[in-house]
Amino acid sequence: MKLQASLLCLAIASALSVAPAQAANARRADVVNRVNALVTSHSSAVHGTYGDVYTVRDVIVDRDGTEHVRYDRTYRGLPVIGGDFVAHSRNGQLSGVSQTLRSATRPSLNGRISRDQAIVEAGTRFGTRFEGAPTARAVIFARSGTPVLAYEAIFKGTKADQTPTEMHYFVDANSGRILASWDGIETAKPGPGRGGGGSCTPTAAVGTGNSLFEGTVSLNTVQCGANYQLKDLTRGGGETHNMAFKTTGMGALYVATSNTWGNGALNNLATVAADAHYGIATTWDYYLNVHGRDGIANDGVGAISRVHYGRNYANAFWSDGCFCMTFGDGDNGASIMPLVAIDVAGHEMSHGVTSRSANLDYSGESGGLNEATSDIFGTMVEYYANNASDPGDYVMGEELFPNNADMHQAIRWMFKPSLDGTSPDCYESGLGDLDVHYSSGVANHFYYLLAEGAVVPAGFGAGTWANLAVGDLVCNGNTGITGIGRDKAAKIWYRALTVYMNSSTDYAGARSATVSAALDLYGSTEANAVNAAWDAVNVASQNTIAPPSPRRRR
Repeated sequence: MKLQASLLCLAIASALSVAPAQAANARRADVVNRVNALVTSHSSAVHGTYGDVYTVRDVIVDRDGTEHVRYDRTYRGLPVIGGDFVAHSRNGQLSGVSQTLRSATRPSLNGRISRDQAIVEAGTRFGTRFEGAPTARAVIFARSGTPVLAYEAIFKGTKADQTPTEMHYFVDANSGRILASWDGIETAKPGPGRGGGGSCTPTAAVGTGNSLFEGTVSLNTVQCGANYQLKDLTRGGGETHNMAFKTTGMGALYVATSNTWGNGALNNLATVAADAHYGIATTWDYYLNVHGRDGIANDGVGAISRVHYGRNYANAFWSDGCFCMTFGDGDNGASIMPLVAIDVAGHEMSHGVTSRSANLDYSGESGGLNEATSDIFGTMVEYYANNASDPGDYVMGEELFPNNADMHQAIRWMFKPSLDGTSPDCYESGLGDLDVHYSSGVANHFYYLLAEGAVVPAGFGAGTWANLAVGDLVCNGNTGITGIGRDKAAKIWYRALTVYMNSSTDYAGARSATVSAALDLYGSTEANAVNAAWDAVNVASQNTIAPPSPRRRR
């Protein structure tokens, strides 16, 4: 009887989640129904119990027919934080599960403290005046150890540096202890409605952008009557908006009588809009042409880019709430330029991709992997653009700093994270306690070694300001690491993110995920290279993922 009840719950939840897709793609519904049945008949494999309900969030089918279905989990109606998983199947058989949950135990749903008490407890941690009324909901917190009943308290506000904040605090419903916390706003660096245009029938157009960083570029726009708009019909209707130095609202869609945007200088407000519009379009093309992903959510829908946010705001961020990327102006070049460089644009849009796939929690080691994912793909977008005005490199945000030809100023240096003075090069105990922008360094370091090998980048060797030797690039003395190339490395990381990682994946889990991805895509040679690169940054192997049977594609 329990099995039937669990099956009914799973079938109902999945049917609701895929209803729109059934009309567009009957095969997706068939995959979901097939894998639902496998998950139900193998409940122990997902540490399931009576009262668990699984809702489909994503479906990926490989060319050889292997199926990967990503599920969120609730228990008696309460979200299970850390209970998400990916079920892998082939030829009608469950071949593996990617998950961090390790227990089928569920707590009593009767806590000792109330929602209001949880809000009070969380409020003592919130370091700024909150906006609106804070909220709290009951959840099952299962990111580590035995699952416990908790409250997720959410506080919204604005930090002193103008960054919006949406803090999520998880409060033990019995002890009142803060179990974890993270911010729903994901920024480029650490730090202290679609509007305008009038009504008409828009037609696609191609304009010219005189950008700040990328030179003269082509921009996909629309013509609306006698006006042009920074709206891209070829990429899901994505728009670029002018916030006009405000920090609230969505700003106004850029509209002009000319289809030439900016003059390449900061005295024209459309200049940085051209950078942002170009950067997001290039990022879209990178994901589509390299990874087959149709936009941030893989549904062909474009997002909004907001520029000129706040006054002297020296950061950029992604927000799930507005499905938008937001860019500050810095101090207009006195010490930092507007944050619209193409690797920063790729970084922020990639936060959206992560939120719509593995949804890595923005805290602890998973938060570091979240940030590293954005650095990795922001860097790959820069290489993909192949723009002579801003050549590809493994330095994040170097274009933002004036008089920086030797790249001694940057947001991050992926090949040697400690050049920022804070980020560790090598994995160590307590890494997850660091700010996610610093704990990301180990994954960035791994990725550089996987793609390029133990090679000092030009301009950073002996006699330069960095004065690096090959031995400085590895943590285990193995200077013989040979890279497999950017293309393979990027595809391995993308597959690991979208097929094997989940919200609570840690560094050991990332190692297992990337090994599995390498075996899927290439074979043992590349998998050995993945292992060697993780060894070189001191990330040990751990069996946190049960992968499908290896399949070599040569």
